[in-house]
Amino acid sequence: MPYRAPADEIRFILDKIVPIAPVAATERFAEATPDLIDAMLGEAARLCDEVVAPLNRPGDLTPARLENGVVRSTPGYAEAYAKIAEGGWIGTAAPVEYGGMGLPQTLNMAVQEMMSGACISLQLCPLLTQGQIEALEHHASDAIRDLYLPKLISGEWSGTMNLTEPQAGSDVGAVRTKAEPRGDGTYAITGQKIFITWGDCDFVGNVCHLVLARLPDAPAGTRGISLFMVPKLLLDADGNPGAANTLRVVSLEHKLGIHGSPTCVMAFEGATGWMVGEPHKGMAAMFTMMNNARLGVGMQGIGLAEAACQKAAEYARDRAQMGQILGHPDVRRMLATMRAETFAARAIGLACAVALDMARATGAKEWADRAAFLTPIAKAYGTDTGIRVAETGVQIHGGMGFIEETGAAQYYRDVRITAIYEGTNGIQAMDLVGRKLADGGDAAFRVLEEVETAAEATRATCPDLTEAVWSAAETLREATEWMLAQEPRDRFAGAVPYLRAFALVLGAHYHLKAALVGGARRALAEVFIRRILPQHTALLAEAREGAGALYALADGDLVGE
Repeated sequence: MPYRAPADEIRFILDKIVPIAPVAATERFAEATPDLIDAMLGEAARLCDEVVAPLNRPGDLTPARLENGVVRSTPGYAEAYAKIAEGGWIGTAAPVEYGGMGLPQTLNMAVQEMMSGACISLQLCPLLTQGQIEALEHHASDAIRDLYLPKLISGEWSGTMNLTEPQAGSDVGAVRTKAEPRGDGTYAITGQKIFITWGDCDFVGNVCHLVLARLPDAPAGTRGISLFMVPKLLLDADGNPGAANTLRVVSLEHKLGIHGSPTCVMAFEGATGWMVGEPHKGMAAMFTMMNNARLGVGMQGIGLAEAACQKAAEYARDRAQMGQILGHPDVRRMLATMRAETFAARAIGLACAVALDMARATGAKEWADRAAFLTPIAKAYGTDTGIRVAETGVQIHGGMGFIEETGAAQYYRDVRITAIYEGTNGIQAMDLVGRKLADGGDAAFRVLEEVETAAEATRATCPDLTEAVWSAAETLREATEWMLAQEPRDRFAGAVPYLRAFALVLGAHYHLKAALVGGARRALAEVFIRRILPQHTALLAEAREGAGALYALADGDLVGE
């Protein structure tokens, strides 16, 4: 059974669980009518099923390669990308004045999830371009926007982001790449960047690099970083690609997964660049791109979880051993857990997207705070779910899961990077208990109030499930109050289990809403609320343990000296 994009499941969530209707009711997104949403999801699903998904396995077996300084993509990628671009999918949420559709980010994220499940290696290219579009829209000069946005939105050009260096991974403040002003409005960019996804491409007219670099007078740390547009090909007087810029791909990384996506080591050798935003304010502009990408990466994890679910379900249905293995209680437990967590992660991701759209459409601080609070949860839980589900999919396949020809292992290998992309999940958790609780917990408590109020409303129809969800929310409220009273190190030591506990409570909340539909929705809600949600008790016990024992161990004890 080939991959089938879950358009119906997404539509159910947007209708019944995390309604997109309030977004469509705003003036900004009035065009997002139910008919248009149905049409968009249906067309995207067909594109994913018929054009993108067939390239998933070929990309793994015939990866991108570097030949004479030029990246050669997997056969078939160019044609599929052309269909993605022609369909306008890169510009789904992009500004209309530059050729985009101006539709809600919620719809865009739904499409990106389906495309990730179909072939994440190819989907990474438009995802990064979309992030660059967002950064340029908010921070670039009119001249740069006019030159680059139409081409990026149309898919004629692609976009990348260049942050990481050999000595500067998560510590972006350690960036050493230099930007020397030339006195004519341009800068000479010199340095090396690593882990640059789709750093080169042979099926677009230009590759546009956003590069973090330091001016000669830059202060140390993140406050001294500026952002620059550095195209692969310099533009002529008419805005068309012309002479080659002085940058190159040094090598391609040999990776665990996502083989079809070229991950490049880039060298900038006095390359010509133009500043984006203000001097020394590059991180603000880059974070605009990264926040968009963080939710996108969360949706990637969900997309791969869905694909792994489908693959495992097909095997369990068809595998005859002591009867069909689908009848075995433990196989049913694994499949039900996979489905339940995928639903929860998808609902959280779409809830975050809805909050982003409402913030953009209304300007309301409460919506912006909600979106900011949900982003690290959506990113971390979405990608962790992808990893857990893909790993379980291998287990359902048994020994055949360890054999590459079945394809089950590819999902596990491909999804593993998502927990590292765009700030590791540990950093997401620290952000949640740090910056996102800096408002005294207001955003967190508003979310918990929503969970408890909704639970109260279902007491008559689902009393047993309701009590479990309401009690879990109360326990989480107490843990949040504990977090607010702690020093940063104690908060950070428990950040990862706290984030997962919060995600489980949110997931239970959305499952409880789905249970009202009855039938299989009720049964799946029972699986999540009765079997998975109880983990929150142990998680919050760990979260409240603090950092004492971790630092009672000497460094030598930890590294085995």
